[in-house]
Amino acid sequence: MPRQDLIFFQQIKTAITSNPFSNERKEIDLQLTSLSPKSAPDKIIQTLTYRVAKNLQRLSENDSSLQSTNQKMSSELIKFAKLFHVFHLYVDHYDELIKEQIKKGSDSCQVKFAPEILALLSQYGFTHQDSVRYFALFFQMRRAFFFISRISGQSKCVQELKERLWNNIFTCNIQLYENHLWNRLEDFSTMLLGDTGSGKSLAASAIGRSGFIPFDDKKNRFQESFANTFLSINLSQFPEQLIESELFGHKKGAFTGAIDSHHGIFSQCNPHGAIFLDEIGDVSVPIQIKLLQVLQERSFSSVGSRELKQFKGRVIAATNKPVEQLRCDGEMRDDFYYRLCSDVITIPPLQQRIAENPNELATILSFIVKKIIGKPSSEITAKITSYIHKNQPNNYSWPGNIRELEQCARRVLINNHYTWQQQYHDNDAQQVFEKRAQQEYTAQELLTTYCKALYKRHKTYEAVAKVTGLDRRTVKRYIQLG
Repeated sequence: MPRQDLIFFQQIKTAITSNPFSNERKEIDLQLTSLSPKSAPDKIIQTLTYRVAKNLQRLSENDSSLQSTNQKMSSELIKFAKLFHVFHLYVDHYDELIKEQIKKGSDSCQVKFAPEILALLSQYGFTHQDSVRYFALFFQMRRAFFFISRISGQSKCVQELKERLWNNIFTCNIQLYENHLWNRLEDFSTMLLGDTGSGKSLAASAIGRSGFIPFDDKKNRFQESFANTFLSINLSQFPEQLIESELFGHKKGAFTGAIDSHHGIFSQCNPHGAIFLDEIGDVSVPIQIKLLQVLQERSFSSVGSRELKQFKGRVIAATNKPVEQLRCDGEMRDDFYYRLCSDVITIPPLQQRIAENPNELATILSFIVKKIIGKPSSEITAKITSYIHKNQPNNYSWPGNIRELEQCARRVLINNHYTWQQQYHDNDAQQVFEKRAQQEYTAQELLTTYCKALYKRHKTYEAVAKVTGLDRRTVKRYIQLG
């Protein structure tokens, strides 16, 4: 193979195996296309796909260019170039399939374009078995890109988060994943850390909906709809005596009130799926021990039953509490933590995102506006952005993060007004109440402020409940109120 072609295809291999959210991938794409960094991403990919196709065609017309002492290397590079070409040639089809599957829900869609891709891969010299596997891998890659991209923002910390999420799904070396780990990641648990409302659920969803799902070429559909592969449970919303049943299920008659058998979330998770255990820092040590058994032995029993059931999914856990403090206080067992921390990802707070990129606020608001009204609106986005810039206090910390920003947008749309939830320490309580009284705030707004101030110091809902004399759930509602 001519040296120029060798260099080109080596770069294509690097591109297809690189993290698409990394700077490395962006630099390679620009270098290969000679386009401006300001060029639209679609244009860059279209240009690159065209160049790969033209080079493959030219080489196929001159088979002698492949005959050399580096034939094995050349063949490997050509293989990656062919995969790159087929994948990007059908990217739009995959995107439409993702949207169709979201609308259809639990029933796996027919994949009308699958025979075309499988035939093209066959023409390129891939075996039928490899073609089917690569077809499924392509769909997984596109799903991961689709769901990770739903995390809006262009700040440095958000770009790093997207890169981390991709690595969580495919590892930092997709060849390693494709050769050894595509069906072995169920034992790689993940911990998501971050403040309330920062977007941990969205990150968990991106991981949970992006697992490998085999393709059934005889039925021309995937073995499972990705709409069924992500299950979520907020552990803080259940009383202690019911958490075990919600997690593992119970047998009829297992306890008073168990008039029917119940399938817990671990029973409902399919082999290609993931379970999101939100507020993991709130569960008691006895529940941690039972979860530890599932993580270590991949088996569990329903309440009132001795029958062992197998769990084959992946576990994602999240907490807004400082993990090291939980472990230091004995509220989280060390062995439990070490079974959850195959990967630990921190979700950046909104304040950091805005500080890193002045356009971050408007970018996030554009997504929020689309969610609220069902379609994009630059006019409404600009209105809300302008209101926030003019009225928010200096250095506002956005304690409720994305969740608070979304409620801020809703209130501005309804009332053209938002009450900023400044954070105070409880030794400033007198100043807080005097200021609030002068502005005639409601009792609910006062409690929201006070509970947030206490939570800032004590870090747990239980501690705030003890100080205020309120029920734990009430405290949590006030703290999350934006």
